[in-house]
Amino acid sequence: MLNLRTLNNKPQERGESEAWMRICRRLRADVGEDVFSSWFGRLELESLMEGTASLSVPTKFLKSWIQSHYAEKLLLALALELPDVKRLSIAVRSSNRPPAGLSIASGEGVHDISVEPRLREAPRAAADAAGLNAKFLGSERPRAPLPAKAAGDSSEADIIAGSPLDGRLNFLNFSVGKSNQLAFAAAQRVAAASPDEPLIFNPLYLHASVGLGKTHLLQAVAHAAATTKRRVIYLTAERFMYGFVSALKAQTAIAFKEKLRGIDILIIDDIQFLQGKSIQQEFCHTLNALIDGHRQIVIAADRPPSDLDSLDERVRSRLAGGLCVEVGGLDEALRVKILETRIAAAKLAHPNFDVPAAVTAYVASAVQTNGRDLDGAVNRLLAHASLNGAPLSVETAELAIRDLVRMHEPKRVKIEDIQKLVATHFNVSRADILSSRRTANVVRPRQIAMFLSKALTLRSLPEIGRRFGGRDHTTVLHAVRKIDGLAAKDATLSEEIELLKRMLTE
Repeated sequence: MLNLRTLNNKPQERGESEAWMRICRRLRADVGEDVFSSWFGRLELESLMEGTASLSVPTKFLKSWIQSHYAEKLLLALALELPDVKRLSIAVRSSNRPPAGLSIASGEGVHDISVEPRLREAPRAAADAAGLNAKFLGSERPRAPLPAKAAGDSSEADIIAGSPLDGRLNFLNFSVGKSNQLAFAAAQRVAAASPDEPLIFNPLYLHASVGLGKTHLLQAVAHAAATTKRRVIYLTAERFMYGFVSALKAQTAIAFKEKLRGIDILIIDDIQFLQGKSIQQEFCHTLNALIDGHRQIVIAADRPPSDLDSLDERVRSRLAGGLCVEVGGLDEALRVKILETRIAAAKLAHPNFDVPAAVTAYVASAVQTNGRDLDGAVNRLLAHASLNGAPLSVETAELAIRDLVRMHEPKRVKIEDIQKLVATHFNVSRADILSSRRTANVVRPRQIAMFLSKALTLRSLPEIGRRFGGRDHTTVLHAVRKIDGLAAKDATLSEEIELLKRMLTE
């Protein structure tokens, strides 16, 4: 059991002793009896001096383990009972221990972390927040002010240090077409909203394949929102993971959490790369805190939330609860517009760079993949025009961009699309296919949909089963084998399945 080596029975020390016992009870309830006994049983409070709680343990291993796994939890419990505590020091007790009550915080290997201002100012309010023991104020709306800006900072100073922003990626430079019009309008609406305006689209979730403008829109939101004096941070998923892990190593995780939760707009790109259970949990807590605190969140990924199999289900549910917009592929008219914009920008630096309309039309028809390939095409045309010194022609362009002209990639088939098509084809509803109904007119379409899901997607059997109403993988395997056997004997069924495959892939 944790104990306080009380020097005497002065009222102040008796109060500290009682507070320490409350801290013990809080920790015991938080981590459980087994963990409490294993790691906190020999932890002692040595002194409380100048806002520092000095603790000691008998071994270096115990000290290292508490530092790595429980330092923040311990500091939080101390600060909630003893509001004056701002720092925590842990040291190894020597055989010649100092007289009781003397601080040993200056010894070698002392572990020191600080309490953030918000925790110091309102420990009792924080204690009332839901899920305090694991979420570190995850459900309470942050109130901590951000550090004051340095003199001479521009509007970009409102963007807290995050991933680098490209000044060219703004709304003015974004080419709008039918495929991205809704995403563009939603992003503009979010960026232009005033701080006291109700949040309509929260979170705003954009998804698309690579090179279709997700990052451009997210950075445009960051640039535009900063001009409205809102506090904005733009992060890639990789940067978020790096920041969180670095904060844990540096024992500044509370500051990292508070920084994220004290902003007005959180923008995260490529969320599909978010990995690690603890990191995803922290992201979920941050997501909940910001949404509950009426702060705007903008997310981008390469697929809809339901397809982010690596993310926790709670995170997927939160993301799906906002506005999800798919940024579609670039049609030819939009590709022409993008090329004309890029060519005009290139001409500012190279006035002699002239691209005939026929060449632009050819490139737009030949490069059908994404915006980055169109940028590459313009760069190749510029290189050929400037290095060869000859006017550009369709033949020259064909030679210049031949490595960018790719075979048409097969359409990526989604399980949801398979379910909808099969349901329509067999005159049942998608809800019927996902239900537990066992009537013949539902079982056969369900089995065919499972068969097609296995044949046309890379999803595993357990994942397919989960998408079909939470069924076991053995059910999916039975359906695949059943339809495979029937199709081998029934030519009509085989033709029907081939038709469905063509409809899904073309």
